[in-house]
Amino acid sequence: MGPQPARLLVRARAIGRAFGALLLCCGLLAGCAKQPEQERQPPGRVDAAQHDAFFLWAGVKAPEVLAKARTIYLLDGEVRAGSPARFVPLRPAVPHVRHAEIWLVVRLERLDWKEPVWRRVLADLDRWQAAGNRLAGLQLDFDARTRGLDRYAAFLAEARRRLPRRYKLSITGLMDWSAGGDPAALAALGSVVDDVVLQTYQGRRTVPGYEAYLRSLARLPFPYRLGLVEGGAWRAPPALARDPHFRGYVVFLLPR
Repeated sequence: MGPQPARLLVRARAIGRAFGALLLCCGLLAGCAKQPEQERQPPGRVDAAQHDAFFLWAGVKAPEVLAKARTIYLLDGEVRAGSPARFVPLRPAVPHVRHAEIWLVVRLERLDWKEPVWRRVLADLDRWQAAGNRLAGLQLDFDARTRGLDRYAAFLAEARRRLPRRYKLSITGLMDWSAGGDPAALAALGSVVDDVVLQTYQGRRTVPGYEAYLRSLARLPFPYRLGLVEGGAWRAPPALARDPHFRGYVVFLLPR
């Protein structure tokens, strides 16, 4: 091979190496460009087996996962919107739970409780405790609108006054409270309750856009837990674990 072909061969090899380096660089740049998209993976699903606190509504057969539960919220009955205000029992018998702490839950659609309603709820609490359950107290499940929190706080103060001190008071809440709730009303509410579970779901589905609500949870002036629906979409933001008010999750179990 003469000098001229040799120079051409060297030049071709140099061009090849440069072209390969260019392709590699482009590949790396493309990978960097795709990285944010890869980080935005769809959220996972709520697996009840990974949790130890649960809501169990009346009529829902207790699943095996409850065997390892540490806390169970059991629906006892409802105070419905129809007139007159009355307690509607939904659980046919007093539960007997030995391995977990339980809460007696009352679902309410109105706040104007009459004396018979209060008497029935307090009597059920005593019956559940007398049956040997580790009864934490009463949970009130009410969808209090953010603009009506002051009225709800007044009702909760009355509930706290009527409850024997041996029973704690728990409530469910809405994620919107953290974004638009009046600070004074939230402080009043937090001063009378012992346990707050903010619901991240409606029916059987996680609320769309729940991530936006979670960013404002740090505004809440009281400890809280988050209620998740079994099988619902969920991806916890990294900041949640750093929130000193965050106390964990409660999973709403669905009928099989």
